[in-house]
Amino acid sequence: MKKLFAMALAATMAMAAFTGCGGGEAAEAEKDTFTIAYAPNESTTESADARQGLADDLGAVLGMEVEEIQASDYNAIIEALRTGQADMAYMGSMAVALASERADVEPIVMKAPNGNKDEAIYHSVLITRADNDEINSIEDIKGKTMAFVDPDSTSGNLVPTSDIMEAFPDEDLDSDKLHTNGEFFEAVSYSGKHQAGLQAVIKGDVDVVPISDQILASEIANGNAKESDIKIIHSSAAIPAEAIVIGKTVDADLRETLIDFLTSYDNEQYFTDVIKVEGARFVECSIADYEPIITLNKNINAE
Repeated sequence: MKKLFAMALAATMAMAAFTGCGGGEAAEAEKDTFTIAYAPNESTTESADARQGLADDLGAVLGMEVEEIQASDYNAIIEALRTGQADMAYMGSMAVALASERADVEPIVMKAPNGNKDEAIYHSVLITRADNDEINSIEDIKGKTMAFVDPDSTSGNLVPTSDIMEAFPDEDLDSDKLHTNGEFFEAVSYSGKHQAGLQAVIKGDVDVVPISDQILASEIANGNAKESDIKIIHSSAAIPAEAIVIGKTVDADLRETLIDFLTSYDNEQYFTDVIKVEGARFVECSIADYEPIITLNKNINAE
């Protein structure tokens, strides 16, 4: 199969997506600023205070300014980590897999409900409007309109792509067919963020979208959607939780400082508003925790 992701566009997208950060030469100079990159799902207006709280707390520990940069997508984050424009980022499993390959990043902690690593999982769910009587299961989505989230989203693209291919074994599907108008879906697009896809379904602009079950629960809890607005027609197998990764700008001593800080961090507002799981905490992890997603990505996007 052809690869879904156009890596040649990554550098251009990153330059357009980030502001206020230096290039490679600046990364090699003595650091006076530590930079955290967030994806669209985490860099919302509502979560700004919570992100700034972590930045202030971490800055006090590091003795330097901590700033955040907001990305347009995961490709931009990966490119920023690769070029030294970002030191640390919070990203989903698939982005971890891609970033480890493209930018040699290392996941150091992952989110875990109640700080329990055994619970450090989530699911991708397919949803449609509650009053859509034509769609009641994954087997009903052929010929409908679909909005995936982002090409490099785990629960918003990779996992639902795999689940749809598995649900239709006689269709000879590959990733290209699932993301081309008129092949399997009547029309297919990207929403850019889970929240936007949810609203597109509620408004009737699209028939089906995938969404992280934790983001869905957060949006309902925050009053941005009603449970009665939508129905879940499919839930995936467990996915390893999102991780905080570090780039090559982080040396061994700084790595240990970051792990100590993050695994002891207990600002509830941050976990509720940014991480989207009340009561969650960070637990130490490694690239081995993401091997299932690395393998799935290679299988789905193999030549």
